[in-house]
Amino acid sequence: QVQLQESGPGLVKPSQTLSLTCTVSGGSITTSGYGWTWIRQPPGKGLEWMGAIVYSGSTGYSPSLKSRTTISRDTNKNQFTLQLSSVTPEDTAVYYCARVTSSAYDFWGKGTLVTVSS
Repeated sequence: QVQLQESGPGLVKPSQTLSLTCTVSGGSITTSGYGWTWIRQPPGKGLEWMGAIVYSGSTGYSPSLKSRTTISRDTNKNQFTLQLSSVTPEDTAVYYCARVTSSAYDFWGKGTLVTVSS
């Protein structure tokens, strides 16, 4: 069973960089055919796909967030990370990491709330 766990600060100040790590167990992030994504949900709003890193290490980002988002990975630790720069209170959300196949997001982390506030 694949498990994902988000970790990182729960409070970030405006203009700073939000950094989160997703630790994966039960499966390798380099296994062919899988992508590893970050998705967020602001309070009272829907889910927003932020970006992904696939098994080969290639990345893709939401056009609306591309200028501020970096997704990277540490294959030795079986982790992938999200960095979101120049945050504002509008970036307050529950952040999820998830595994994606060709047809579904099949495993999700529990999510972590990040609040942007001074």
